[in-house]
Order: sequence, then C-alpha cells, then structure tokens
Amino acid sequence: MEEVAVIADAAGPSKFSLLLPSHQGFMMIFQNRPLIVAFISLWVAQFLKPFTLWHKEKRWDFKRILGSGGMPSSHSSSVMGLACAVAFQEGAASPLFAACLVFAVVVMYDASGVRLQAGRQAEVLNQIVYELPPDHPLAESRPLKEPIGHTPPQVVAGAVVGFFVAYFMYHFYPTASAVMHP
Repeated sequence: MEEVAVIADAAGPSKFSLLLPSHQGFMMIFQNRPLIVAFISLWVAQFLKPFTLWHKEKRWDFKRILGSGGMPSSHSSSVMGLACAVAFQEGAASPLFAACLVFAVVVMYDASGVRLQAGRQAEVLNQIVYELPPDHPLAESRPLKEPIGHTPPQVVAGAVVGFFVAYFMYHFYPTASAVMHP
C-alpha cells in the first residue's frame, strides 16, 4: 500500500488520490463538480417543496423540506443534475455520461412507477387500519408513509431543476479547474 501512495504522490492528483494516507484524497471530493451539482440539485428541489405545496394548496408545511414525495422530485433533480454535470464536464459522447443518463432514467422511472404505486398502496392500507375496530391488534399500528413516490409532472419538474442547477454551475460559475466542453 505504501508503494501505491508513493506512486500516486509522485504522479500528482489522479483518479487514485483517495488511496493517499492523508486527508488530501478525501478533500478532493469537495472539488468534484458533478457530485456538488447533484447535492445542490437535491437541496434546491427539497427547498422548493413547501413553496410548490403553498402554490397548490395555499398552506405552508416546512416539514416537506425533509420529506419524500411531492413537487419537484429531488430524486430526479439530483440524478439529472449529475448526468448533466457529467455531460458538461466530460462531453455527451463519454461513457461516463451514458452511465449517468441510464442511471437517471432508471431512478426517474422508479420514482414515478414503483414508488408512486407503493405510496398509493400505503394510503389504502392506512385507511383499512383506520377503519378496524379499536380492539383489533393492528388498530394501534403506526401509519405507513404515504407520499413516497412522484407523479410524472413532479419527476419532470425535478429533472428540469437538476438541469438548470448543472447549467448554472458550469456556465455561470466556472472555475479554473473545470473542464468545459463547447
């Protein structure tokens, strides 16, 4: 392992910098723009949820910032932000972008398919438990979490948020270390 660290050290920063026996390798994670874009996209989408709820239902619920489900999808936002950031940094023809795009499509499909249906099933099961007689063993069970999936418009809105965060980070907030492709 010492040899790996010496070789990596002599070669300068590389893909294997996390193998260094110091904090330098770990600190490089904070320079990973696609990762930063993915997290900022997630946070922006989560921050927008109380505002979109107010717009739709005219009520505030700031607990939505920490909750799953709702408009926009933070899952879609983070994976689309990641895919777009990789496209801006590595180019749309790169294998890494292809992998990120496939990952994004799978996550967005799951959010609007499987997870949406699971949330709807949770609603039905909670209603059944609510209607049980008080002496039934399941009558006091904790309700299932209902808003866990997303409708297609919520998924699309999340993807749009992710795209714009990536676009902003690569076109209006460039850094000397950023590799930008036209």
